[in-house]
Amino acid sequence: MSTVSADRKTQSTRIAKRPVIFTERLILEVCTENDAELVLKFYVDNLDHLSRWEPERSAEFYTIEHWQKTLQENRLLLLEGSAVKFVVFNKERTKVVGTCNFNNITRGVFQACHLGYAIAGRYQGQGYMYEAAKAGIEFMFNDMGMHRVMANYMPANERSGVLLERLGFEKEGYARDYLKIAGEWEDHVLTALINPQPM
Repeated sequence: MSTVSADRKTQSTRIAKRPVIFTERLILEVCTENDAELVLKFYVDNLDHLSRWEPERSAEFYTIEHWQKTLQENRLLLLEGSAVKFVVFNKERTKVVGTCNFNNITRGVFQACHLGYAIAGRYQGQGYMYEAAKAGIEFMFNDMGMHRVMANYMPANERSGVLLERLGFEKEGYARDYLKIAGEWEDHVLTALINPQPM
């Protein structure tokens, strides 16, 4: 069960300018540059944990200036309707638990997007990513009007495969050399979840 609030002052009938989602244990929020320090700490603290599953990062990625700029850009992407990039906080909003991003939003006859996510090593195996992704997907279906959410994972990432299956995603294909991860082209399993409510 999750609830969505607007940017603390304004409410939109279609999409809040800065949506905030509250779940039992988490807060999902499209952040401002004021949260750059917390987001940077998440990536610095989890560098080794995440490096196996993400693209190679430059030294600039681990700077406060990068995250101030990136969080500003994320808000512009939200306003443009091309992406919704949630930072996942603990209930006290003192630590970043992970990220839950909906990228490549396409309208027209497609009405679809891609889901990407990451979780801190200390929070693995406790259902936090399931809780966050479920709430985020509900927002994309109900508030953003998505028909399809797609998510792809490396075969070696068994945790990700189990998570997506638990969320109801179905396997739709297999793509060779799909993304360059940690400096190597990696195969990915292609999955998707269809909105159960016709839009």
